[in-house]
Amino acid sequence: MANPPFRRPEGRPAPAPGLLRRIDAFARLAFPGVSTAVLMVLAAAPVSLPSPVLAAALPCVAFWTVFRPAAMSPPVTFALGLLMDLLTMAPLGAGVLVLLAVHAAALRLRRFLARQSFLAVWLAFCVAAVGAAALYWALQALLALRLPPIAPAMHGAMLAAGLYPLIALVLTRIHEAMRIAENTP
Repeated sequence: MANPPFRRPEGRPAPAPGLLRRIDAFARLAFPGVSTAVLMVLAAAPVSLPSPVLAAALPCVAFWTVFRPAAMSPPVTFALGLLMDLLTMAPLGAGVLVLLAVHAAALRLRRFLARQSFLAVWLAFCVAAVGAAALYWALQALLALRLPPIAPAMHGAMLAAGLYPLIALVLTRIHEAMRIAENTP
């Protein structure tokens, strides 16, 4: 006789996933993308900081790509990049390409970064933020056919690097809570 598809470790059959379990699983899958979008919209409020939307998006995309790649998939990253372009009134495609490049780099280095200390991950993120800001500036220059000032892009990279520890602290606690919830029968 074949084993039932849902088994608890102690051998008792687990209940079939009900509606609440499916909603919970969907909420955990959707949380990274939705929370990043909300943070980007909040960062788009008129303030005197240069590139706060880029600085809010980069740490979230990098963090969730390393620690929950299924939740921060390329289509989600694409949608966030499109939202960034619309919020910043940048040429369409610049934010998409930048966030997809950060996503690809984080995904490529995911196994390595997940085993490193916070300081090593932060330093890697700082390098990625400078590269992303430079790419964003270059794409805006190419798509607008004029050279914008580079200072706002570099300020955005420095702001992203400075915000990363705070954002990573909050997201780490949320990620741990999500892992505990997933492992609870």
